[in-house]
Amino acid sequence: MGFALQSVIERIKCMETEQRVRHKVVEDQQITAVDLFCGAGGLSNGLKRAGIDVSLGIDIDPACEYPFSFNNGAEFLLKSVEELNAEELEGSFKENAFRLLAGCAPCQTFSPYNKKATPEDKRWWLLLNFARLVKEVSPELVTMENVPTLRNHGVFEEFLRTLFDSGYCADINIVNCEDYGIPQHRRRLVLVASRLGAIRMMTPEEFGRDRTTIRDWIADLPSLRAGEVDIEDQMHQASSLSELNMKRIRASRPGGTWRDWEEALIAKCHRRESGKTYPGVYGRMSWDEPAPTITTQFFGFGSGRFGHPEQDRAISLREGAILQGFPRDYAFAPPGAPIRKKEIGRLIGNAVPPMLGEVIGKSIVNHVNCWIDETFGSSREVSANDGTS
Repeated sequence: MGFALQSVIERIKCMETEQRVRHKVVEDQQITAVDLFCGAGGLSNGLKRAGIDVSLGIDIDPACEYPFSFNNGAEFLLKSVEELNAEELEGSFKENAFRLLAGCAPCQTFSPYNKKATPEDKRWWLLLNFARLVKEVSPELVTMENVPTLRNHGVFEEFLRTLFDSGYCADINIVNCEDYGIPQHRRRLVLVASRLGAIRMMTPEEFGRDRTTIRDWIADLPSLRAGEVDIEDQMHQASSLSELNMKRIRASRPGGTWRDWEEALIAKCHRRESGKTYPGVYGRMSWDEPAPTITTQFFGFGSGRFGHPEQDRAISLREGAILQGFPRDYAFAPPGAPIRKKEIGRLIGNAVPPMLGEVIGKSIVNHVNCWIDETFGSSREVSANDGTS
């Protein structure tokens, strides 16, 4: 579904002078980024893997500060995007560098699972505040990620109109994360836009990662019982199970559903006609398949197909983070601080998978390098195996 919104590559409109452009090339094509709605830093982590310098992350949730700053070496600003102005952002971009404004506005408002969302929800309009900042700051590069159903809403059309009217080319794709080697079924809308000219997202073949499975990513982690915490890693902890849910998980087979259980184990809500269409809850994952979409409730056995493939428990916080694509040592709380399951589960489930962030970042780096080649010559493309990872 990718498409260019402008047919010719224009010389960059946002550069103040030709000298500034040439200075950028001398500075090794540096790209500097600000991450709106940064969360725990999944997108920024991926952008950094691609060689992009993320200088600032902004979010309204104070729980994001430690994981974002500690793991990504960037400043964090606790502030609503509604209250931001161009001056605050412009001071965060490094001089003589291509500027990237990234933003993944909260997706719950546009999710097909949210039946109560309406334009009265404040979050509905955060995308337009992102558009406002794009217009005010006029960065060379823009990216955003959200749920595919966002494209069905007028607010997305308004966002695109702002980009077009401001001279951007854009490429919009619905991507399957598993195609890029991310170990989960996760479909996302990804937009990359540029004032340098036509831009496009890397294909899975160009990114060069094979499809992977749950076994590839978490099979070697220490075994846990329900309710147990690993001594070496407090994030590797599993939620407790009631006696009934222990019987249910023991009756569950990988890839199966609660429909496989005996009648006494089936929840009352699923016995009703209206509940028979939800077979994805109370399920076990399968070792040799990608995980289901990692949600904010992945640590609960009854919240989806989040049962461990063979151990009688739901997956741990660490396992969920790994399946979302975070590095194994990614810290979500300061040393000695309590691990709050709901809070950390929310941070992980709402995150952009870092590997998807890397795909986005390398697409942008390739675009800038190609533009420099066409304009000044002597540049290069990056691949998944480039040393910037």
